[in-house]
Amino acid sequence: MTGAAGLGPEDAEWAGELARSWVEVYKKSATTLALLRLIDAHGPLPAAGLAPLFEETTGWTLTERGLYRTLRRLAESGVLAMERVDVARTGAKRQDFSLTAVGRDYLERIERELV
Repeated sequence: MTGAAGLGPEDAEWAGELARSWVEVYKKSATTLALLRLIDAHGPLPAAGLAPLFEETTGWTLTERGLYRTLRRLAESGVLAMERVDVARTGAKRQDFSLTAVGRDYLERIERELV
């Protein structure tokens, strides 16, 4: 019996393991790239607005903690700007994220390398 792409079961299992391993190693970098692309296309955005866009775009789920940690790391490195914005009717503050000039250049350089 053959699996995907005409592979035998052992080869298909091995290919699946390699793919899972690749995703685990590169998911953090891919998460950063996906978030930067989303903020560039739709920003400024609050983290709560990014989470569903991220899942819709990538098919991956990201914990709230992981999302905030990544956004905070990118803001601390100067790639993202954080702006505290008043939320209508509640008076609460939220943080909206947008690309800085450094962030836009960083994104462009990453995308050039990927081609």
